Amino acid sequence: MIRRVTIAGKFEVGAGCPPVFIAGPCVLESEALSLSVAGLLERVSAELSVNVVFKGSFDKANRSSSGSYRGPGEEEGLRILAKVKERHGLPVTTDVHDPLQAARAARVVDILQVPAFLCRQTDLLVAAGETGIAVNIKKGQFMAPWDMENAVEKVRSTGNGNVLVTERGTTFGYNNLVVDFRGLPAIRESICPVIFDATHSVQLPGGAGNASSGERKYVAPLARAAVAAGVDGVFLEIHPDPDRALSDGPNSLPTAEVEGLFRTLLALRAAAGEAVRRGE
Repeated sequence: MIRRVTIAGKFEVGAGCPPVFIAGPCVLESEALSLSVAGLLERVSAELSVNVVFKGSFDKANRSSSGSYRGPGEEEGLRILAKVKERHGLPVTTDVHDPLQAARAARVVDILQVPAFLCRQTDLLVAAGETGIAVNIKKGQFMAPWDMENAVEKVRSTGNGNVLVTERGTTFGYNNLVVDFRGLPAIRESICPVIFDATHSVQLPGGAGNASSGERKYVAPLARAAVAAGVDGVFLEIHPDPDRALSDGPNSLPTAEVEGLFRTLLALRAAAGEAVRRGE
């Protein structure tokens, strides 16, 4: 098992490392909005001395309805992500949905994200691994935590050991998800560093009929619980006005609340670390 993952040659994620925050809008809506969110994250990163990765999808290929906004597309999306890196100096990540996208996206991004619904797609995982950059596999809602070892090994078969797994909830009946917090140490202790997706975990898949709904009020409590459990990072979808977001608004966190939540999570991480050192 590899206990640390290197991100963009700048910092490590994993055992003994400070937590990383992966945050940004669900889907790239415009250059202006992306740069505004990235500017906030750059400031918070500097003020709190914390590692932050900007996330934004150029294509959400698994929207509930064919009429839902999917994003600006690969070419424009990668241009926006490159602009974010250039202007704000943050590592960036985006989803890839087919093997051919992996190499093209890897020219710009620092982490390739494999969507939860595609976490068993061998060709996609191998193509992502072959780029040599970090790969973050979202755990499928249908997957047991320990079964993610097979997905991780597909990436590692390419010689690329920089793999993360992100927990994003498990299907719980219809239109609902639940987080089994036992899965976090199960992944972290035997497979690879683990990230907790606090916003997708409160999603209600298909809960709005032709779109997913969500319970935003539970984002912060679940994030606090995950940090107390010892995760290596937290994933958050954020937006200046979630009620007007073009994707995943109901489970996105307002940008006005980001700094406060980061401060709380860092304080919890410090307290949990001290408790471990005392043997509590």
